[in-house]
Amino acid sequence: MKKLRKTNSLTYLALLLLAIWGCTDKLDEPELNNNFAGGTDFTKTEDMQLSIVGVYEAFQSRGWEQPLLIAVRGDDVNAGGLGDQQDFAETDIFNYNKDYWMYNSLWENIYVDIISAHTAMEQIARFQELADDEGKALGDSYIAEAKVLRAIMLFHISQVWGDVFIPETSDTAVLSDVEVVPTKDEVMQHISDQMDEAIPFLLAVRPNERTDLPGGVTRYTALAIKALANQELKNYQAVADATAEIINSGAFSLYPDYYELFKTPGKLSDESILDMQYSDFGQGEGDREGHLYAPYGPQNWTPAVEGASSGWGFFEPSMKFIKFMLDRGETVRLETSVLFTDRGIAVLQEDPAYATLPGFVSNTTRDGDLINDYARALFASGKHYLPSNQLISGRTAYGSNKNFNIIRYAEILLMYAEALAQGASGGSISADQAVNLVRTRAGMPPLSGVTLDQIIDEKYAELSMEWGKRYFDMLRLGRFDELSYDGRTFSEDKSFLPYPQTQVDQFPILGD
Repeated sequence: MKKLRKTNSLTYLALLLLAIWGCTDKLDEPELNNNFAGGTDFTKTEDMQLSIVGVYEAFQSRGWEQPLLIAVRGDDVNAGGLGDQQDFAETDIFNYNKDYWMYNSLWENIYVDIISAHTAMEQIARFQELADDEGKALGDSYIAEAKVLRAIMLFHISQVWGDVFIPETSDTAVLSDVEVVPTKDEVMQHISDQMDEAIPFLLAVRPNERTDLPGGVTRYTALAIKALANQELKNYQAVADATAEIINSGAFSLYPDYYELFKTPGKLSDESILDMQYSDFGQGEGDREGHLYAPYGPQNWTPAVEGASSGWGFFEPSMKFIKFMLDRGETVRLETSVLFTDRGIAVLQEDPAYATLPGFVSNTTRDGDLINDYARALFASGKHYLPSNQLISGRTAYGSNKNFNIIRYAEILLMYAEALAQGASGGSISADQAVNLVRTRAGMPPLSGVTLDQIIDEKYAELSMEWGKRYFDMLRLGRFDELSYDGRTFSEDKSFLPYPQTQVDQFPILGD
């Protein structure tokens, strides 16, 4: 048990931290989520680790609605059919309701966690005032880690809303004095600059090589986020430079089995650059850290392991995506990405071009889980699926013990290739080599002289249903027609969600 808990130290320490701190309502006054101010002995510099683990705990405490809302508007995925979240389905077809609770939850909770990161950085600085040189250096590394986690949260919220606040302290009162909301470009440049500040203090190792906090952020996580921010800025040379440094490190490789990459065997693989980590700690009951994956799962299944819970059917791979993958001759990436129902297969076969389908297109997964027909959708997301035979005995929640991938090495390779296709100078392998590494893992034939269109198609095949990456690529590239599909009509003015009315009421500058 000791060995098992050591390999899951982030999630275990987060549980320990919660036990020490107790439960607080962070939403009421996030700037006061500070437990240290009145009760911490800042001479005990070894306790600095609790501060950074608190940032990880906040970062990993995504509500189920948050990644779901970020991802739903692309042409790779549909919201599940009618139900108790009609405004979620409306968001998928670009009809936005500023009063919808999901919008406010995403905005408010991410900002709460960003403020928590600032609180921790300020507390670590107080430890450093009384620390020796070794303690000060450790504090610098922890502050750098907090900057990286803060950056990816700020990145996501700016992708969704564009112009957003940039908190630079734990004091939320200063936000009321903001006279001009920073533009999306300003936010992305801020993120890039923050990563430049953090990089010198971070370990140059893979996340899974860290021994203190396995899976924690490293220099390469910061470089990846810098590349993402500069991709949004269309500063493709900076993208090429950052991704080339990751590639040239030789630290990362693609996990050989794409199907298992998103399941237990792929947890903290050599492909992982940033994950949200969850664990049942090898126990069928008791402590656990987990994400609610039920929204992604099929409403009705017959699991290979009796008693495993089904899902809610809120997240459906699109028919457009499935046909795109079949047209390309995709095998393992399609099998991995989509859980098929009999009804979905029948609807697909109504198109004569798809009357004959590969054998892996089945309502039974290779792990023996039977995906039955259900009302809300024709398909479910395979990337958010954990086979019932990989659940720890005694755990029945859908996807329990599954990590949540955010940045993978495959994306770094494709970002690098795209940057070169966009005119950047390469500092590592060729664009062909980068794309073909990804294609080879997927069992696809190599390409020569790859074009921008081919790279964008490769990103569609490789990264679909992951954090809205496809949607935000289409926005950045101005390929708005791709988002008008299956009766949807997209226009550029629909790029960003409206600010939640609750936030406009609190910060009138958002209404201006």
